[in-house]
Amino acid sequence: MQAAPVRATAIPSFTGALRAVESLLMSGGQRTARRNAWTSVLEDRRRAKDRVEAQRFLDQAAGQS
Repeated sequence: MQAAPVRATAIPSFTGALRAVESLLMSGGQRTARRNAWTSVLEDRRRAKDRVEAQRFLDQAAGQS
């Protein structure tokens, strides 16, 4: 009696699974728009963090004068 062949299939990552669902539900243009919007959100967060760090630096520099 032969054993059944074993298939090694990778389990998709959570992000990969979300993108697969997204591709089924949305047209290409909507998908691109959503990704662009999320990229903008992340960039805005990075700039806000940079502003806070710059303000702290300026406040410390002003306090040492």
